[in-house]
Amino acid sequence: MSGAVLVAVAAAVGNLLQGWDNATIAASVLYIKREFKLESQPAVEGLIVAMSLIGATLVTTCSGAVADWIGRPLLDGLGIGLAVTLVPLYISETAPPEIRGSLNTLPQFTGSGGMFLSYCMVFGMSLTEAPSWRLMLGVLSIPSLFYFALTVFFLPESPRWLVSKGHMLEAKKVLQRLRGREDVSGEMALLVEVLK
Repeated sequence: MSGAVLVAVAAAVGNLLQGWDNATIAASVLYIKREFKLESQPAVEGLIVAMSLIGATLVTTCSGAVADWIGRPLLDGLGIGLAVTLVPLYISETAPPEIRGSLNTLPQFTGSGGMFLSYCMVFGMSLTEAPSWRLMLGVLSIPSLFYFALTVFFLPESPRWLVSKGHMLEAKKVLQRLRGREDVSGEMALLVEVLK
């Protein structure tokens, strides 16, 4: 498996977590309503379910500018809501043109996979005597910490971003690792030309 494919799969884990988060809150709200006696307050229920999406919407309005400023993997590691915006961008900037479209299907696929895993988990927990919505929501913190470490410490920065910041040598090294070959001069020249 090429470096670009591994990087795309690793980056798309963020969408898996985002799908997991969306599905978990949708399922656990039943138990939250019972505990806090919110059955007759549909507006509060809607707000509980929408809270993470409201936050994600606010964050994504400025994610492009912030990503250009501090970089894609670091910012993506700081917020699952940003995964929706930044993972496809990051995959596009790291994937070779011939498989870029295929790799950009990974975020949608992993997001749906995260929803499926969440529903399986919630179903299993609902079979217990006293299902805990806190546990349902808290389980996500473990893979989220793993994803944070993966994006911040192991995923390479986008070659396009590195070129835009004037880090030509580092961009060349990242491209060589992603492509699995030494000669990336054509792609480097294209990046420099596009970013002029």
